[in-house]
Amino acid sequence: MAKPLLWTPVFRTLGWKPDKKSDDAAGQSSGTGLLGGNIRFLDLSGKLLGAHVAHAGLIVLWAGAMTLFELSRFDVSQPMYEQNLILLPHLATLGLGIGDGGQVVDLYPYYVVGMLHLISSAVLGAGGMYHSVLGPKVLDPKGFGYDWEDGGKMTSILGSHLVILGLGALALVLKASVLGGIYDPTVGEVHLIQPNLDPSRIFGYLFGFSPDGWTLSGMASVNNLEDVIGGHVWVAILCIFGGIFHIATKPLNWAKQRLVWSGEAYLSYSLGALALAGFSVACFALVNTVAYPEVFYGPAGSVSPVRNALSSVHATLGFVALLGHLWHAYRARSAAKGVQFGTFFDYVARDVEIAA
Repeated sequence: MAKPLLWTPVFRTLGWKPDKKSDDAAGQSSGTGLLGGNIRFLDLSGKLLGAHVAHAGLIVLWAGAMTLFELSRFDVSQPMYEQNLILLPHLATLGLGIGDGGQVVDLYPYYVVGMLHLISSAVLGAGGMYHSVLGPKVLDPKGFGYDWEDGGKMTSILGSHLVILGLGALALVLKASVLGGIYDPTVGEVHLIQPNLDPSRIFGYLFGFSPDGWTLSGMASVNNLEDVIGGHVWVAILCIFGGIFHIATKPLNWAKQRLVWSGEAYLSYSLGALALAGFSVACFALVNTVAYPEVFYGPAGSVSPVRNALSSVHATLGFVALLGHLWHAYRARSAAKGVQFGTFFDYVARDVEIAA
């Protein structure tokens, strides 16, 4: 095959290395260095921890910096959605610095939130650099170390994450019901919310049953904060008790037989959850006026540029995560079965390798 003058340099720039094969977890030589990502840390739990902590630091840094940027150009005399703001409306929805009718009366809480995120990002960044450069490459198995095929340790890690997620949901519940309340667009003021814990009402949303009847929008059809906060109470309960269950127990037999126990498989599971979250948020941002009040985000539907932007970005990220889930799930299952890959990416990598 003739050696192409254009495509080989392009593929090299994108991360494909036809002159140097890189073995992944499945023992396959795909040559796709860019797509490998953190797979290079597969057996280096310490450095993988560093990458994750540093990644969290970047996310928090963006949130803090963007909050302060929006605050620097915010005009209290104009609605937030007319100024194309995306982070300050979230803080306003939590009731921070908000008076009657959704009017911003105090900017200082927004400044505090932005600075706290910047400080937290510095701490996370330092932790990420320590574990990436100075810390042990492999964590102690008696502590935070792990073996991908150790189901007991993996479910314990899953349980820890679930508990943290449950505590996050519980924090919102406490803010809404005890610690000052949140902004309620149905009455136009910040007040304490009494959660609705009726399971038939809360879980009915999952199947499309809203207070106004069945609807395709499902959870996004919720029209009162009592149900929103009540749903978070149930999320907190399920996550915390589910987390404790996974920490205290070993994987059941059906899970051992049906699931793939590898790093790439866990990545696919996580990406599947992110895809579901992205699509859910996209729907909420576009049509819901309780979690996304019109006074901050503009009218519901496609007439608000802010809603359009938030919905489009989350839907796109959800779609990308879904593709990642399918890609990594296929690779994980193929590796578990010991078969060769036959995907487009492998074809491209092999073609570049042969051409080189």
